[in-house]
Amino acid sequence: MLKIALAAFAVMTLAASPVAAAPCRDAKGKFIKCATVTPKKPVRCKDAKGKFAKCGAAGAKPA
Repeated sequence: MLKIALAAFAVMTLAASPVAAAPCRDAKGKFIKCATVTPKKPVRCKDAKGKFAKCGAAGAKPA
């Protein structure tokens, strides 16, 4: 029973390792380190009363 459990664990470990590898390649097809780009939040502005307004409007400041 222990041998079966260890064999199953080894198979799962080997099967999971390609998934963890980063699939980033350059133009030539060589593997490179993936860039960590975080999406930027959109800039929202508020007017003097505290309501959301277009950032180009008079008196609007970034919230």
